[in-house]
Amino acid sequence: MKSYIIDQDLHIHSHLSSCSSDPEQTPERILQYALNTGLTTICLTDHFWDPSVPGASDWYKPQNLDHIRESLPLPQTDNVRFLFGAETDMDKDFTIGVSDKTLDLLDFLIIPTTHLHMPGFTIDADVGFDGEGIKRRRELYIKRFEKILDSDLPFHKVGIAHLTCPLACAQPKDGILRLIDGIPDETFRELFSSAAKKGLGIELNFGAFKYSGKEKESEYRPYRIAKECGCKFYFGSDAHHPRDLEPAIRNFTEIVNTLDLKEDEKFRPGK
Repeated sequence: MKSYIIDQDLHIHSHLSSCSSDPEQTPERILQYALNTGLTTICLTDHFWDPSVPGASDWYKPQNLDHIRESLPLPQTDNVRFLFGAETDMDKDFTIGVSDKTLDLLDFLIIPTTHLHMPGFTIDADVGFDGEGIKRRRELYIKRFEKILDSDLPFHKVGIAHLTCPLACAQPKDGILRLIDGIPDETFRELFSSAAKKGLGIELNFGAFKYSGKEKESEYRPYRIAKECGCKFYFGSDAHHPRDLEPAIRNFTEIVNTLDLKEDEKFRPGK
């Protein structure tokens, strides 16, 4: 069976995302990254909250539809399909920050379960990082995943972003691993079996060389289970600056090799 071809990067930010604000991180520079590395599909996914959906945080309010559409029209070439997407969020009441009308305008939408670094917005302000705090974050991580799966979304163009992102549990140093290790295999199987049936994409976006040994296996475990459950995968560099772009391919290659991914396990937005 043919090995997974690394020809996509479906999670990239431009200077329009407030966490980038890098004037060099332009659509033109991102397109050049694709041309330099042989990618054939890339997607711009700036942070976004739909003004028609109540509840935006002060950080999200300026990042509305008019704001992210400033990047349009995206530059195109014959060899690269440049998609217009967005990364929205889910607040602590499990409201997803996008309307049906806006969804029609997007080629791809990514939603994280792991954005638990925004006290009062995505998580209650009293949830800390002690043992009880990690337990509550774990419960919320699972609940957010379930709420995405239960939502009325066009799953053929939806991805769940960075499932092992440290932002879910930034403390202690290995907080995200402690959170993940406490989720039973069976719980992950239920989540990923549902995800596979819905047809949404699972994002591969983590530091492939960050851990070794037991810690590395902890990070890879959810993705191994997702693979067993028949999920489809896409890569995302989550790049915010030009320096984040080209090194992403080495990271992607390591993940393909470690998970032994095949081409028929690739998620293609809109397909």
